[in-house]
Amino acid sequence: MFASVDEAREALATQGYIAGERLATTVFLLARLGKPLLVEGPAGVGKTELAKVLAAATGRRLLRLQCYEGQDETKALYEWDYGKQLLYTQILREKIGQLVADAPDLHDAVERIGAQESVFFSERFLAPRPLLEAVRSPEPAVLLIDEVDRADEALEAVLLEMLGEYQVSVPELGTFVAEHPPLVVLTSNNTRDLAAALKRRCLHLFLDYPSAERELEIVRSKRTGLADELARQLVDIVRGLRELDLRKSPSISETIDWARTLAVLGASELSAPVLSDTVSVVVKYDKDVRKALDALPRLVDPNARIPENGHGHGHGHGHGHGHGHGHEHGHGHDHDGDRSEVDGKAVRAAKDRPGRFTEGYYGTPRRRVV
Repeated sequence: MFASVDEAREALATQGYIAGERLATTVFLLARLGKPLLVEGPAGVGKTELAKVLAAATGRRLLRLQCYEGQDETKALYEWDYGKQLLYTQILREKIGQLVADAPDLHDAVERIGAQESVFFSERFLAPRPLLEAVRSPEPAVLLIDEVDRADEALEAVLLEMLGEYQVSVPELGTFVAEHPPLVVLTSNNTRDLAAALKRRCLHLFLDYPSAERELEIVRSKRTGLADELARQLVDIVRGLRELDLRKSPSISETIDWARTLAVLGASELSAPVLSDTVSVVVKYDKDVRKALDALPRLVDPNARIPENGHGHGHGHGHGHGHGHGHEHGHGHDHDGDRSEVDGKAVRAAKDRPGRFTEGYYGTPRRRVV
């Protein structure tokens, strides 16, 4: 597929995926050595996208196994189509009756039916799932095993045969061996450690957030419509947000979304008010939003003077400063500038005092006088 590392990089670039030297080298080795590739790193750095782009660049069909907690092997390998088996049994009821009509006893009847067992456990009734489908594919494919760290460890054991020999064993039928071994990409967000046996079978690549220059190059390649200088400033601001103690740091794809959002709004400059109004594009949790709003004025202008109460981003944009706009941005800022978190449970408990409601209020039982 790729004659060199440069050719691998160019093939990915034609699909809009900007790859560095290390990533391009790993993709080249994946194609030439035929070993699975395990890509680990934070969410949103392009791990899943790599598999999609690899399929498009090589003209291969993409098969995807999305992993999740509690997933069993039937959703990954194969399962029997019991509904179809039952339907065929009903249709062939007369033939089955003829088969056992002259059986001298029950034991002989069971033996006759058992001899036909292979009819109902054949490829006709086999429902392949992504792993078996990748092995049986009549043409080369790319198999994406996405977020393998979310699955239980038992599924990792199921994957070992596929990753080591590109084959899947079906007890009733035998072993299926890939005629065209697929290119396999596994992704992990590092929510837990993976088994050494799985890692041993794979090439390994850790993808982190790119440098500012590389991220700007990625944003440019997506043609967001945002002016080049503003895109450069936006990348620096996003990188500043990532340095905050956020529950979820902005991903590269969210940087691109923010650039497109600002372009649609016709932003001619990146001011704190404009960024505050659109920060939810890249920050998705309430506590993270508060931290981001406090940091944005400083990220836009390091010399900006921020009031001690932390509301330097107000400017009459509806953050509850008595301008009649209430909390239209949903940032939960108190009118008195107190940003401490309120314990809702304690507030409710304090209100739940004896005598708060009269007897019989809203269905409460009345006391019976004896």
